Amino acid sequence: MKSAVLWAVALVVAGGITARAQAEVAEGKFKNAQGKEVGTVHIEHMPSATLLLIKLHDMPPGVHGIHIHSVGKCEPPSFDSAGPHYNPTKHEHGMKNPKGPHAGDLPNITIPADGKLETQIMIAGEQQWEGEGGILDGDSASIVIHANPDDYMTDPAGNSGPRIACAPLDLPERNN
Repeated sequence: MKSAVLWAVALVVAGGITARAQAEVAEGKFKNAQGKEVGTVHIEHMPSATLLLIKLHDMPPGVHGIHIHSVGKCEPPSFDSAGPHYNPTKHEHGMKNPKGPHAGDLPNITIPADGKLETQIMIAGEQQWEGEGGILDGDSASIVIHANPDDYMTDPAGNSGPRIACAPLDLPERNN
């Protein structure tokens, strides 16, 4: 029995390595409203899921909404330049909303008292990456952190408050 479990784990790990080798990648640097760099995001897009690896520092502690926004432009202090949430299917906002969720919805993050966080967010399912309706369409996209928690219900942004950090996404050199 034990060897069967180990074999299954080996297959999952090997499958993960294969999937990661085929991943498309985007990266961004978070800046706060004062223009100071406060972290990074690394995104791996695979056929069946998209993985966000987020590293933050010097952030206000607490629970914060985080979303994919439709424009890869982050002009402080308000970050309105990031546009609305990424929403190619035109659903309403929120995982608890009967007319939602949309593709830009992500789970809240909790930043500890020291202002540092390293976390992963996995978006299950197929997401269009490039081209019309893709995350990285002609004007790219950004990842935005809000001041308050997302209530997962209220359209258009879950009552998550002002945008406090933003990371425009860009393709690394190897993808160009």
